[in-house]
Amino acid sequence: MAASTIRTIWGLAKCKELLLTDDELHWLVAAHTGKDSIRKLSQEEIKLVIGVLVNMKCSTTRGGKRARQFSGNAGTASQRRKIYKLAQALGWQDEQKVNGMCKRMFNIDCVEWLDYKQCSKLIEALKAMTQRADNGGETDERLQD
Repeated sequence: MAASTIRTIWGLAKCKELLLTDDELHWLVAAHTGKDSIRKLSQEEIKLVIGVLVNMKCSTTRGGKRARQFSGNAGTASQRRKIYKLAQALGWQDEQKVNGMCKRMFNIDCVEWLDYKQCSKLIEALKAMTQRADNGGETDERLQD
């Protein structure tokens, strides 16, 4: 891999809109590629990571929920729709609660940054929570916000 490619990735990660830490960048790379090193990425994986970083940067400058729906891993778009439907079933009106759950479960700040397996685990957790709520059992105190 060319040094300029690595500099591009780091430059995007450290731009004023994102200001990602070293750990956050490595988590993002691992979440989208499964690799723990930027130097081990293939050309396709490099394109994917750069695309994710550019989408993240653009979503911060455009702002709002509308910009968010176009960002993130394209392979998890249907899973994210399912996640937001389950969150609505739980009575969660804002996406901050879903993002908070991502942070607790995976130490990743945003649903859009999750990979396929992480989205699947989050969906199963939300399904279990909605099932408990539907069964009339005691609701989790953490949901009472």
